[in-house]
Amino acid sequence: MDSEKFPLVFVGHVDHGKSTIIGRLLHETGNLPEGKLAAIKSYCETNSRPFEYAFLIDALKDEQAQGITIDTARVFFKTKKRDFVIIDAPGHIEFLKNMITGASRAEAAFLVIAADEGIMENSRRHGYMLSMLGIRQVVVLVNKMDLVGFSERVFRQIENEFTRFGREIGISPLGFVPVSGIRGTNLKLRDTENTPWYNGKTLYEFLDIFEEKSPRREQPFRMFMQDIYRFTESDDNRRIYAGTISSGTVRRGDELVFYPSGKRSRIAQIEAFNSPEIVELSAGNTAGFTLTEQIYATRGELLTRADEPKPPHVGRRFRAAVFWLWEEPLSKSRSYTIKLGTARTTLRLVEITKLIDTSSLDLRGGGAVGKFEAAECLFETGREIAFDTIEENQECGRFVIVCDYEIRGGGIILEAFSEDTVTSSEVSSADRVNRFGNSAALLIVKNNFALAAALESALFRQGALTCLFSDINPIKNPSEIKILLRTGMLVILNSSTTFESSLFEKFPCFMIENETVEEILTKLRKENILR
Repeated sequence: MDSEKFPLVFVGHVDHGKSTIIGRLLHETGNLPEGKLAAIKSYCETNSRPFEYAFLIDALKDEQAQGITIDTARVFFKTKKRDFVIIDAPGHIEFLKNMITGASRAEAAFLVIAADEGIMENSRRHGYMLSMLGIRQVVVLVNKMDLVGFSERVFRQIENEFTRFGREIGISPLGFVPVSGIRGTNLKLRDTENTPWYNGKTLYEFLDIFEEKSPRREQPFRMFMQDIYRFTESDDNRRIYAGTISSGTVRRGDELVFYPSGKRSRIAQIEAFNSPEIVELSAGNTAGFTLTEQIYATRGELLTRADEPKPPHVGRRFRAAVFWLWEEPLSKSRSYTIKLGTARTTLRLVEITKLIDTSSLDLRGGGAVGKFEAAECLFETGREIAFDTIEENQECGRFVIVCDYEIRGGGIILEAFSEDTVTSSEVSSADRVNRFGNSAALLIVKNNFALAAALESALFRQGALTCLFSDINPIKNPSEIKILLRTGMLVILNSSTTFESSLFEKFPCFMIENETVEEILTKLRKENILR
C-alpha cells in the first residue's frame, strides 16, 4: 500500500526536467518494470521521435505530444533502505491545482531548477507551495548543467539566490545538487569528470537521509464521518457509522466523541463485508462501526477517541494560509463553500491579514486575492465545524474552497479563533449582571415544557434576562445559543436531545429533570447565577 511507502514529490517550473530526472534515475537504479524502456523506445521509433527518459513517466498521450506533465504521475521506487512512492507534479502554471494535489501528501521534495534559465516565477511559486503544505525536507536539483558547461559559477549563483529566497518562506534546503538528467550526472553516482568541484551527496544518497514522520497510525485518532448505513430491506437493524480513518488507531470498545456535536458512544463492533471479526483498525482504512448507544450524527462530524488528551478545535472562525486558483478574486462580497474532510458548509472571507506575491514574496495591500496569489486570511463558516491546525494534524488541517461546483482554492489552517477573540464589546459581563441581576447560563429541561415555561415566567418576574426555546436543536444550532449566552441571558432549552454540555464549555450548564421551580431558583442563587 502507498501508506507503507515514503511519499516524495518532484516539483519545478515547466520544462526544467523533472520527468527526465525521474526516468533516468529509475533506469540507472534498475527500478523500471520489465519491458518498459523497450516499449517507450519502440513508441518513439514508430512515431519518428527522439527517445526521452521523460516518456517513462509521462504516461498520457497528450503529455507526450505536448512535452509537458499535465496530471500527477506516481511511480514506485526502492533503495536498499526503504520503498518510495515518487510523485511527478506538473510544472505548467495552468496545472498548478494538479501540482498542489500531488504535493499535498509528500513528506519530502526535490525542487528542480534548470541551470540555463535559473530561478523562474513558478520555481518560487512552487517553493512557497511546499512551505505552505508544511514540507520542510527539500533538496534543490540544479538540472541541465550540461547546457552551461557544468559551470560552478552558475550553480553557486542559483544556490545563493534560492537560499535567500528560502529564508523568506521558511525553507532551508538540505542541499543543492548539480545534475544533468539526460547524462545522469550526480543522480546515482558522483560525476567527478564534469563536476570535480562538487563534493556533496548525489540525488540517490539524499533519498536515504530523509526522515519519516511518525506513522499516521500513531497520531491521535481522527475520522470524518461519511454516512450512516442501514440495511432495512434485509431486516438488518444495525446503524453503521462509516468513514475513512485519517490518523490514529481505534479498537472495539473504545469510547468515541463526535464533534462538533459532542455526542459520545462506544464501539460495539467493527463491521466489514465478508471478513473475519475485526478488533482494531488504523489510518488509511475504511471503517464501519456499530455503537452501543445509537445516536443521531451527520455527515462531516469528526470522530475522536475520548481517552486522547487533545480534542480537535470546534468553532466558526480560523486563520488560514490560502492559495487562489480562480480568475475571479477571493473577496468579502461573495459566499463560498468549504470542504474539510467530508464536512461542507458555507464560508465567508472576514479579513485578509497578509497578501503575498508568490513570485517575489513582496507583501502588498488589497481587498481581494487574485489568481495564483497566496494570502493569510481570517475566515468564518456558516456553522461550527471540527478541525485541527496543520501543525497538529495535516489530514484535518487542510481544506478546499468551492464555488459553482468547482474547486477555486485551497488552504491550511494555521490558528483557531474563538468568537470572543475576534469580537469586542464596551459592555462587560459585570455590567450585564448589575443591570439584569443574573449571569449567563444554559438551563436544559429534560422534555418537560410545562416546567420550562413556569421557570421562564418565574425568572422574568424577578427581572432576569431570560428566554425559552422548545424547538431548537442545540447540536445543529450551537452558534445561535452562544450568541444569546454572550448577551448575559439565562437560556432555557426544553429538549429531548442528548448532547455534551462541553459544547458550551465557557458558560455554566444545568441539567434539570425532576426539580421544582423553587428548587431550581435556589440552586441558581447558590451558584451565584441569580442575585
